[in-house]
Amino acid sequence: MATKQKGAPEDNFNNASVVLTSLCAGAIAGALAKTTIAPLDRTKINFQIRQEPYSAKRALEFLRLTFRNEGFLALWRGNSATMARIVPYAAIQFTAHEQWKRILRVDATGKTKGKQFLAGSLAGITSQTITYPLDLARARMAVTHKKAYATLRQVFVKIYKEEGLLTFYRGYIPTIIGVIPYAGVSFFTYETLKRLYRERVDSTPRLHPIAALGFGAVAGMLGQSSSYPLDIVRRRMQTDTYKQYNSILETLRVIYKYEGIKGGFFKGLSMNWIKGPIAVGISFATYDSTKDIIEKLVSDLKQFKWNY
Repeated sequence: MATKQKGAPEDNFNNASVVLTSLCAGAIAGALAKTTIAPLDRTKINFQIRQEPYSAKRALEFLRLTFRNEGFLALWRGNSATMARIVPYAAIQFTAHEQWKRILRVDATGKTKGKQFLAGSLAGITSQTITYPLDLARARMAVTHKKAYATLRQVFVKIYKEEGLLTFYRGYIPTIIGVIPYAGVSFFTYETLKRLYRERVDSTPRLHPIAALGFGAVAGMLGQSSSYPLDIVRRRMQTDTYKQYNSILETLRVIYKYEGIKGGFFKGLSMNWIKGPIAVGISFATYDSTKDIIEKLVSDLKQFKWNY
């Protein structure tokens, strides 16, 4: 992130205000981004957990059959669980990133690249750890018929009764291993592109939304590509009600044996190259824009109270 401009709204913010602002902006950014790409997300998860080969034609067919057999809203099935997870997840992730940058003393001019990457990775680990059971519930709802799990509450009750408490963290290890490069690369790329843009194109403190959307899209593509095989492992373990995938190595072995490297570990990656940049681009752009708006409103209110 570029050096703060003198007079920028956040100059008048204490850390508690920064946390509250980041939480609000992150929650809005995550909700908007995930709702936008929910049908594509459900399609991707459906192919990730099956041995059926992926193709764009099959993905479109899945969307068509879901729409015909279950209705338009079925394309967003599991989105309630997604919202229950993504709102706190995005809020915590963006807020944690701001705090980790402060704790690690990340240099705004780009001199501490290692710390910048680490701040993103730690933000991802923090948010993923806190909200992981909701991610598992979302995955279960996305790949089952509504008769299996009618509500988010039913998912938690049924899993707890039939599979036990530890099931809520099935696939946690590959998730954390995967989130380190994903979050690290995503935040690092976005912050680096923002800094270079301000140094060479436009030095104003508020980034143009179109530029933010483009930088977020690039960050999302690089981040998701760097960790995609572990995302496959995570989904297989999360949705495995028959205990076929009992460890990371066992899951990797089974996928490789029956589906190969390209057909197994990178299944649905092309779908991710569509939905990932859209989601991450919207998320980063919305976060920055919303955060700027909130900071300006608070700053104006403070100024108004000071004058009167």
